Amino acid sequence: MDNRALKERVLQTIDENRERIIDAGRAIFAHPELGYKEHFASELVQTVFSELGLPYQTGLGLTGVKARAAGREHRATVALLGELDAVVSPTHPFADERSGAAHACGHNAQIAAMLGAAMGLCLSGAMEQLDGDLAFLAVPAEEFVELEYRQKLRDEGKVEFAGGKQQLIAEGAFDDVDMAMMVHSYCSPDVRSSVVGAPSSGFVGKIVQYTGKEAHAGVEPENGVNALNAAMLGLMAVNAQRETFKDDDGIRVHPIITKGGDLVNIVPADVRIETYVRGMDTDAVVAASAKVNRALEAGAYAVGARCEIKELPGYLPMRQNPDLDRVFLQNARALLGEEHVIDATVGPKMGAGSSDMGDLSHVIPAIHPVAGGFCGSAHAKDFAICDEEMAYILPAKMMAATAVDLLWDGAAEALRVKENFVPKYTKESYLQFWREFVGE
Repeated sequence: MDNRALKERVLQTIDENRERIIDAGRAIFAHPELGYKEHFASELVQTVFSELGLPYQTGLGLTGVKARAAGREHRATVALLGELDAVVSPTHPFADERSGAAHACGHNAQIAAMLGAAMGLCLSGAMEQLDGDLAFLAVPAEEFVELEYRQKLRDEGKVEFAGGKQQLIAEGAFDDVDMAMMVHSYCSPDVRSSVVGAPSSGFVGKIVQYTGKEAHAGVEPENGVNALNAAMLGLMAVNAQRETFKDDDGIRVHPIITKGGDLVNIVPADVRIETYVRGMDTDAVVAASAKVNRALEAGAYAVGARCEIKELPGYLPMRQNPDLDRVFLQNARALLGEEHVIDATVGPKMGAGSSDMGDLSHVIPAIHPVAGGFCGSAHAKDFAICDEEMAYILPAKMMAATAVDLLWDGAAEALRVKENFVPKYTKESYLQFWREFVGE
């Protein structure tokens, strides 16, 4: 059997399991869970892995799951990833009433596509023809939300990182993986489309607490120290920094006030802010972060309050691997048609979102293409799946076909990817970077 025939068998097997794949995506969509709490999705993934006869590990980053499928030889290991968690979108029509969680970013489709690729590769008998292994990972906590909750997990020693792939790097889940890929959702007028090679930004997270002094707001406000005034001055000082950010660095600072005081007739003494400092270059993010801290602290100094800033390791900018991009691009175009696949490596820069896939891409070769099938706006109440074939099935086929190409013929393509890759960090230096950044 040649490479093309094997891919056709894999793709046919995915088609034969189409309803099973879509049902998995629908089930997770109907049960949205926030990061490090994805118990329903995790159990669903475990059930499918068990049905496929795949040995797997659980409890990675609390809720993550990792399975392995062995090839006839073991020359390289390629990981296919999906993300378990939802985002906070309380006005979404399918949001959880208690948590406000909703799959308004398409992670349910990622898990379905990852499981679909596993079905195609394992049930077709393809592993007996491939010269490397596959790892299938359901990863928790990609959405960088509920920062105080995640800081609590860090304080309790349950996790070190707020991001799931970061946590899995620290736990060693990628120690035996040579390269990784996943497909993210993409809202586009051309519903059946894909973008390969687009960059994404990095960021750091901050939890900011302003502490003042309580006093009766009507009787003796002069005896209080207004922490809300301190916070507003700090945010205005951040705005005054914006003209100093270079356009090419793509710096974005977007804070929210999560607590503005306790009662309207008490001078606010406890005010809290969460924010990111985002950018397309790590050094630029670090420099902008220092400016933001200085501005936030200035607000406290102005009114005599205190300002405490807790730094959270955010995400690094994405380093799309050109060799992996090339193989994936060929398969995406074969499935969708060349006119429906954008090669973002040769066009203008696009994309300013962030993902902890960026962190992984600094340690091992990784790609993070996007695929359509979605309508509305990401993280918004109108986000919806409008083409289930495109959202669930075609990404599974793209990843599965790419895996076959990588591990075919002595895993020659995978070995070429490994040989050409120059990591920005080793696992150890990566962990050291973030630990030093947050002062640990």
